[in-house]
Amino acid sequence: RRVTLPSGASSQPFGISLKRARFFAHFPPTSRPSWTGVPQKGPFRRQLVSAGTHLSSQRTPQALNEMRASPVVLQNLLTRAAVASSTTTRTSSAMRRLLHAHAAIGRQLIGAECAHASSSDGGRLPAAELEHEKNVANHRTERKQPAADERSSWTTRATPDFGALPLYYTQHRKMSSSAAAAKQGLVALEEARRFMVECLVKSKTPLSHAKQQADLLLEADYRGHFSHGMNRLEMYINDLHKNACNGEAEPTILNETPATAWVDGNNGLGAVVGNFCMDLAIKKAKEVGVGWVCAKRSNHYGIAGWYTLRAMNAGCIGMSMTNTSPLASPTRSKEAALGTNPISVGAPGKDGDGFVLDMATTAVAVGKIEMQRRKNEPIPLGWAQGPDGHPTTDASVAFDTACLMPLGGTELTSGYKGYGLGAMVEVFCGVLAGANYATKIRKWTHAGADSEADLGQCFVAINPACFAPGFDGRLSDLTGILRNMPMTDPNHPVLVAGDPERNHMAQVDKEGGLAYHVNQIKTCTELSERLGVKPIEVK
Repeated sequence: RRVTLPSGASSQPFGISLKRARFFAHFPPTSRPSWTGVPQKGPFRRQLVSAGTHLSSQRTPQALNEMRASPVVLQNLLTRAAVASSTTTRTSSAMRRLLHAHAAIGRQLIGAECAHASSSDGGRLPAAELEHEKNVANHRTERKQPAADERSSWTTRATPDFGALPLYYTQHRKMSSSAAAAKQGLVALEEARRFMVECLVKSKTPLSHAKQQADLLLEADYRGHFSHGMNRLEMYINDLHKNACNGEAEPTILNETPATAWVDGNNGLGAVVGNFCMDLAIKKAKEVGVGWVCAKRSNHYGIAGWYTLRAMNAGCIGMSMTNTSPLASPTRSKEAALGTNPISVGAPGKDGDGFVLDMATTAVAVGKIEMQRRKNEPIPLGWAQGPDGHPTTDASVAFDTACLMPLGGTELTSGYKGYGLGAMVEVFCGVLAGANYATKIRKWTHAGADSEADLGQCFVAINPACFAPGFDGRLSDLTGILRNMPMTDPNHPVLVAGDPERNHMAQVDKEGGLAYHVNQIKTCTELSERLGVKPIEVK
């Protein structure tokens, strides 16, 4: 049906005025078309009103780019609405309404953009670009409605038509430019290591343990994972000063077979426990082919890839997993029950090549949100939920809510797969090791924790020499096949797991140091004053 938003109507259930939320409030009445396929009530209307409020407040030419990408924004909003609607309506009906709303949004945006381009204060788009946008709109309008059993795949194929650029690419460009502007000088690798070691030694940690922890954090920054490097130092320091973690503790073996071991981390530093466990797994793999070690009573162990790299350097395939404080909501929940629960798999190739997968089972690690919050920048839609259970782009809201979305996002976009992977990690770590798991794990913040974490962790080493000969050659052949596949964009070559990190390390070597954000340097300065260590030197 055809619905026109009333000009002065008030919507108390939504908490805002519909007049204020009208999508095209700043366009001439003659060019303000009515909506098609938009319901008058329910979650669809609420999400559209919310999006309209944001977009209608933008009156500058800069907003035009956002409006051009806005079908993608609204598609995400409508996807969430479809999930909510499907709980009370048949899925086919919900999807039909979703598709109709998508088409309506595309038509209205193109008309509005043309009107804005021809207005005296709005600037003018190039004729070719306007013609392209009209053609895209006409293509959407003429598309035939698919059969019921084809709608899901049709929706997936249609997604690229809803805007020139996905929201994810737009926000990525904004983040990169802002971050570059905010960077202040460089910090030499050895200087960063010196600072971290001294801070840890001043925090009840033996020098040998401080070096292990600092090496882990430095490797994270060197590989480009700034969320898990220096950014984590203050949290470790706070834990040590609160005695929530014991910097002097040494791991002990509770039970052992030729191929397995159960370890008690004795509440020691994560890097100390992790190094001990992976070295033990490697030793067993060299002796019997496979080593599988689980640890309880550990702490945050940094990037999971640190431990698989350790196995790779010994000529083994490595796997590493850990549970974490609850930060991720199970599919269909609006409260966190699982951690980011990362998985890493590393396999050595020839001449220094290799495969190094290091991923959270949530859409991102919580540290990525911390970095955006530190830089006062938004996060992409789909990273985290707000307190209402819906995705948010506000980094502060996401950080305070502490409810990440599983890998894949919502149920409609297969988020249940990421949820399943996170639960699998919990089985191998918390459950198998007899550690805390899920909501039994205490919360962890920058202020530190008041109780022991008792994290569960899993370390696996596999000796490829026990299987088909020539493993490293075949692995390098595989990575070569993948890297040489035809590119969709000549400026963005196909990568394999580990390539982005290798590129970042090469860039750091070329520049001669780590480019920390100015806010990170400020935190380090405050930490040096608090602990009485030499401030970090910036080139």
